[in-house]
Amino acid sequence: MLRNKSFVKRTRKGNIVRTVKEHYLRDDIICGCSECTHRVCKESTQPKPLSSAPRDSIKWSRHYVVPDTNALVNHIDIFERPIINNVIVLSTVLDELRGLSMPVYTRVRAILRDEERAWFVFSNEHHRETFIERNVDESPNDRNDRAIRTAVVWLTKHLQPLSITPVMVTNDEDNLRKASDVAACRMDELLSVYSEHPELPDMMGSVNITDRNADDVWSGYDEHLSPVQVQAGLKGGLLVQGTLQIAPYNYLEGSVYATLPDGTERRVLVVGRADMNRAVQGDKVAVQIWPKAQWRNAPSVALVDEDEDAVPRVAEEPKNQGSAKRVRRADGSAAKHKPDDKLDEPATLNDAKLGDGEPTGHVVGIIRRNWRSYCAFLDPNFAARGTRASNAPTTVSVLAMDRRIPKIKIRTRQADSLAGQRFVVALDSWPRESRYPHGHFVRALGSAGDKATETEVLLLEHDVPFQPFTQRVRDDLPVEGAGWTFDAERDQVASGKRRDLRALDVCSIDPPGCTDIDDALHALRLPNGNFQVGVHIADVTNFVKPQTAMDTEAAYRSTTVYLVDRRIDMLPELLGTNLCSLMSNVDRLAFSCMWELDADANIVSAQFHKSVIHSKASLTYDEAQSRIDDSKQQDTITTSIRDLNMLAKKLRARRMEAGALTLSSPEVRFRLENDSQDPVDVELKALKETNALVEEFMLLANISVARKIYEHFPDAAMLRRHPEPPAQSFDSLQQALKPLGIQLETGSSLSLAQSLDRAILPNDPYFNNLLRILTTRCMMQAQYFCSGTLTPEEFRHYGLATSIYTHFTSPIRRYADVMVHRLLHAATDRDAGYASELTNKVAMAEQSNVLNHRHRMAQQAGRASVELYTSLFFKGKTVDEEGYVTQVLQNGFSVLIPSYGVEGIVYTSKGDTPALEYDKAAHSLVSNDSSVSIGLFRRVRVVLQVDDSPVSANVGSMRRKLLLQLVEPRVPGLSLTEAELSTIRVTKPAQRSESQIVDLVTNHPDKVQSI
Repeated sequence: MLRNKSFVKRTRKGNIVRTVKEHYLRDDIICGCSECTHRVCKESTQPKPLSSAPRDSIKWSRHYVVPDTNALVNHIDIFERPIINNVIVLSTVLDELRGLSMPVYTRVRAILRDEERAWFVFSNEHHRETFIERNVDESPNDRNDRAIRTAVVWLTKHLQPLSITPVMVTNDEDNLRKASDVAACRMDELLSVYSEHPELPDMMGSVNITDRNADDVWSGYDEHLSPVQVQAGLKGGLLVQGTLQIAPYNYLEGSVYATLPDGTERRVLVVGRADMNRAVQGDKVAVQIWPKAQWRNAPSVALVDEDEDAVPRVAEEPKNQGSAKRVRRADGSAAKHKPDDKLDEPATLNDAKLGDGEPTGHVVGIIRRNWRSYCAFLDPNFAARGTRASNAPTTVSVLAMDRRIPKIKIRTRQADSLAGQRFVVALDSWPRESRYPHGHFVRALGSAGDKATETEVLLLEHDVPFQPFTQRVRDDLPVEGAGWTFDAERDQVASGKRRDLRALDVCSIDPPGCTDIDDALHALRLPNGNFQVGVHIADVTNFVKPQTAMDTEAAYRSTTVYLVDRRIDMLPELLGTNLCSLMSNVDRLAFSCMWELDADANIVSAQFHKSVIHSKASLTYDEAQSRIDDSKQQDTITTSIRDLNMLAKKLRARRMEAGALTLSSPEVRFRLENDSQDPVDVELKALKETNALVEEFMLLANISVARKIYEHFPDAAMLRRHPEPPAQSFDSLQQALKPLGIQLETGSSLSLAQSLDRAILPNDPYFNNLLRILTTRCMMQAQYFCSGTLTPEEFRHYGLATSIYTHFTSPIRRYADVMVHRLLHAATDRDAGYASELTNKVAMAEQSNVLNHRHRMAQQAGRASVELYTSLFFKGKTVDEEGYVTQVLQNGFSVLIPSYGVEGIVYTSKGDTPALEYDKAAHSLVSNDSSVSIGLFRRVRVVLQVDDSPVSANVGSMRRKLLLQLVEPRVPGLSLTEAELSTIRVTKPAQRSESQIVDLVTNHPDKVQSI
């Protein structure tokens, strides 16, 4: 049966057009029950996931669950629990979800794909007996509610012979009242059926939570401007917008990077809960800038006490801003926002040019929320707040592991059992009358301090997908499994589409224990005195085809994540560590980038082609270095490596001359115990010539491929850029360097590189490395992007000093490289077919955003893993070490300890009176008697230990905080005295030779990864 559906829509040009779509109604749509006896269902070959023996209850007997749209939107955390199965999702609900909330829609789709969950989509909108027309004067929402009820009526009759009842679940009282002819209930009634899971009611969300004391004079936050007011303010230059980033050392200080009306891009500080105005880390916000008189002229404060209720309210307020934080009108008066307020132009914006102090502002509206689920723990102070009835719902405060997130209020029946545990909560709302946001319990994770629990926490906190690959993904693997072998016919060598390079002396050079070998190299001397050099990269796209389940999963994961004790793979292990890995002595498929280079490493010609190689050796960096250094070895592989090393040095010299930067960051490795996987030693990562050898040719391949794919796909090439850092990013660093007689030239990457090379202190060999670490922190982040979204001038990679760049060399570990492989194949083979997304600028830009997010989260997860194992390593130890000051705050300073690669804060006060005061002119902390000054680069001596209080004793112990105490220089009232030092059992680190350090982790290479 054919019907026509017509509707009107507005085009991009603003025109109104009427669109008519054909809508087919059918009689052969099944109900999804595996044992349905109806003729249509019985004869159908479609999957029928619904069980014929679903959950039984006193009220409904055997029943299926049919949620409406709001039930799924508000309670998706509950529906994701495996216990909630045999669910019928109506197509009406799916269509509404797609428009209301894409994240929830995606999560529902993920459940539907899981065959073990027994969820089924009933296409009521295409069934002849369940489709309904919209009535005159009926709202779309009311029509959809009626469609849901109509479908449940039909399902009730259809399933009656099986004695199965479809139960509609809704919290809409009007919808519930109108569903008198079917089984229907609220969400809390449904959960009463699952009495063996008492945690489920806690997941419904917080209602009627109050966090105000009787004597609290709190008057609430400012009302947010309406979306219309926000857009008008942004358009008129009265507001700026950006993403709120909270300082990791002070959760009461945030900032947004915004473009001011004069065109300059500045960081705008948002200080205190009142100015944050219910915005949370990651929210996109609209900000009104305060007048210049209220801009900040001092560095940040580091909060010692992590319990926000213990922080004095005055700590939130800039001293010159007054106690009431309100949006200033043009005359400077304060006023609360009301929905009908007209936004007045603040006096500040016309003056918002570079000047003294940092701009400060106030959040006046939320453009887009970035709420997610948060790993958290119960407020350790909660247990002391009186007795309560067992299993009675109780309002409690929970603290997120991410200290940038405010305290969260939830209602739970599990308050006692949650003490000392890690669990997941979700945010529901943040009423303006409440100091803190409201949320609900999602699920428990395990005991705080347990290594497995803490690792799961860091994966969840950094949004790392770590679930096992589904069967649908595994079904895309080669049917031969590990028995797959190269076949000349199937793999297109016989047809000439793939070149046979197995005779070349190819080898790979990787860290010890590397099993996912992406790349291999060779060098061959040519008769004309030039060199043939090849970079051979695993041909992952031969196995990962576009628009398959495996491709979708790889695009979602985007990158392999390396933790101290494990690796979270982007691709199934069969591919990553076997069929795609370019291991030695087996035939492997590759994508080869081959050049002819002259003796000065200039490119004479370049070719790109699919290939098959047979690596002759899988070497570690040490093994390759030994071959270079041992003059007795003259075999072809060794000769090839020496030639590659010679050419790499020339390539590197040329890059340095062009302005490429050599920056630094503290990187550590842990040696892990065999059985427990506990860290027993720590070392700094050591680099050799062979590291640089591999790096140079990977860079050359990435640059060459970037030029090739941009030439063929100028609007849809996947590239990577590194923006030039703003000059003001170096201000505090430059100020600290002045007393040392050093100045960084930041006009270009070349001048910066040259000034870094000159920045040497003869009496401190670590100084230059430290300066490079701090310079790295002044840089912008590199980003993936689609070439059609930026101008060619914006393509430049500042750090590498190249006009164009991409990632091609690690497709096993990065999905960006998979996309680049497909682009390169399409650019080099006219007969190669490719999916439409390779030319879809919008789709590629969206995927770029996913790649950037996943890459950033993977880096942060790696660092968090190092921090976790650092706290485990220092548990029960007290170490006395030298360190360097890397940041000066108003009430403390950060210290980097080079021997361990860890960093922490030394606070300037042991009591109420600070022992050091901030000196703005020198950007340093000065003792009360002016005898000691502590600024950037100052060498200090500290005692380092982990807060080893009982795990639920306080906020610091729940986060396993690293504690640093000053020993030298001697500052009265701050430094540890000789008497205090004598009571501390200091563990001196074992002295290790360089060879021992290099060899430290080779006994357990499969368990250790460099971060």
